[in-house]
Amino acid sequence: MNPFFGSVFWLLVTLGVLVTFHEFGHYWVARRCGVKVLRFSVGFGRAIWKRTGHDGTEYQVAAIPLGGYVKMLDAREGEVDPALAGQEFTGKPVWQRIAIVAAGPGFNLIFTIVALWLMFMLGKPDAAPIVTAAPQSLAATAGIRPGDRLLSVGGTPVATWSDTMDTVADAMLGREPLPLRVRGQDGAERPLVLPLEQLPAGQDVGQYFDRLGLKLAPPPAIAATVDNGEPAALAGIRGGDRLVSVNGQPVGDFAQFARQVREQAAKSPRLAVGIARDGRAQTVEVTAKWASLEGQSPRWVIGVRPPPGEQAVLRYGPAGAFAAALHTTWERTLSTFNMIGKMLSGQASPRNLSGVIGIAQVANASASMGPAWFLEFLALVSLSLAILNLLPIPVLDGGHLLYYLIELVKGSPVSERAMVIGQYIGLALLFTLMGLEFYNDIHRMLLS
Repeated sequence: MNPFFGSVFWLLVTLGVLVTFHEFGHYWVARRCGVKVLRFSVGFGRAIWKRTGHDGTEYQVAAIPLGGYVKMLDAREGEVDPALAGQEFTGKPVWQRIAIVAAGPGFNLIFTIVALWLMFMLGKPDAAPIVTAAPQSLAATAGIRPGDRLLSVGGTPVATWSDTMDTVADAMLGREPLPLRVRGQDGAERPLVLPLEQLPAGQDVGQYFDRLGLKLAPPPAIAATVDNGEPAALAGIRGGDRLVSVNGQPVGDFAQFARQVREQAAKSPRLAVGIARDGRAQTVEVTAKWASLEGQSPRWVIGVRPPPGEQAVLRYGPAGAFAAALHTTWERTLSTFNMIGKMLSGQASPRNLSGVIGIAQVANASASMGPAWFLEFLALVSLSLAILNLLPIPVLDGGHLLYYLIELVKGSPVSERAMVIGQYIGLALLFTLMGLEFYNDIHRMLLS
């Protein structure tokens, strides 16, 4: 699928699932508390589909898919039929109103745990944390060598590349030295420290990763697979041959070999590829071709594929998966609040925020990597929605909860004037946040 249309499609799937689940939380608890629900809407604006249920609730899907709402019978919005006074929202005890408002984020939290539970039972295929360092990077300064296996980051054991990146990303926000433990290709373990304090202030995590230079180690320069009928096969290269050079330029790994093929073929498609087979070196003449493979942009290729990197799959039984889901939810919650705190204190840049465009791109990428990856993505976005909605900002669920907590303390509802002022402040904060996120997304696209 085209990346643009794929991003739009998976964004709609993501928002559709998570918004429906969030609003269903409000709806379900409201019904349990005896409140009449007038409308359940997924999306805002004009309805593109709707029907009225047997309970009198109007269910609809609206044209703008960036949220949703549950409209309840509310005396603040108009006169209420005396016969329905017992089903009116503001007439309910404050603890019931708190439960109704908190149910949306609560259901997002439940969704997070369930999605992670399913992900851990399916098993998420990932790369083992075998790394290398870009020349003159912070990782190289720390002593990372090609082929080092990361054993722990910041004292936390790591088994996969994505676990490693999550832990490193959290540490980058504080820009403090990060201890590592690695095992080299010789089998010896050694402690290292990433000097994250040398990262400049005010940049986003993506720019920090570029400066850090910590990367997955590329596969060795071996033709693990040679495609039939392609230039390499026609020239006599076989599976298992070690790729030694291109036009006399030595190569150390498969990434370097592929880069040399592109650079040298751009000058002339006829290449002299040095190979080693059964301990004997030889040179073969290969004519590269300009082609697009598997939907990628056209480039010079010869039809050889690298050996697969070492894989690490996290998979548990039902009980183990549930424990892992709870642990991951807790760790991600702490990480999110850590990031919020560091941004408010100025330690982390607001450039780390991402909006709808960024979410759409990650949704498409994770969906293309398989069901387990997409489940994890849905879980983390759902958790972010739960935390965002609990922030004490008027117009969000957290703002309403703040009003009700004040009501519990003072013994009477917050005045209508105070609520109106709060709504304006909340809208201003929300639109400012959305504008910043949109700016960050566009900025990243222009730099990529």
